[in-house]
Amino acid sequence: MDEGLGRILIDLARKSIEQGLTGNRFDDAALAGLPKDFDRPGAVFVTLKKKGDLRGCIGSPLAWRPLGQDVIENAYKAAFEDPRFPPLAESEWKDVDLSVSVLTPPKPMSFKDEADLLSQLRPGIDGLIIEDGGRRALFLPSVWEALPDPKTFLAHLKVKAGLPSAHWSPNFKANRFEAVEVEAGKE
Repeated sequence: MDEGLGRILIDLARKSIEQGLTGNRFDDAALAGLPKDFDRPGAVFVTLKKKGDLRGCIGSPLAWRPLGQDVIENAYKAAFEDPRFPPLAESEWKDVDLSVSVLTPPKPMSFKDEADLLSQLRPGIDGLIIEDGGRRALFLPSVWEALPDPKTFLAHLKVKAGLPSAHWSPNFKANRFEAVEVEAGKE
């Protein structure tokens, strides 16, 4: 990804969160004058970490709105609406690291069983969306840093979806995607 575009993604996410800390939403009018890339549909996840621990992560698995708007909305939601955490407090903001991951469109995977699926996974490259029995979950490629073993990665993703870690069925579906991650201060 172009360095300038990465910096704009981080700036938009940061401004959206800072507006939220004042009790306001970031105005979409601020998107005027940005490069055309931000007008095109884009799918992003915004991740917040406080002292290395997850503090919020919300995103869009599919591109359905302009990239700029997706960044603004998902940054706000990661900070203030992630159901796993209380809304971000202004006193925490200085300790939060911010990253934005731009996702490629997910591609359905074909496999005959769990072993076949596991053999196709590319640690450090693939993000994964699983679905079965009305349950669904997603891990970004960056999760491989914490869960480098494919079997463990998939087991944790099943649990995130509300399924038992050993769950398998003939209806199990998986889609893989890639992501370009831009971190604040490292873009």
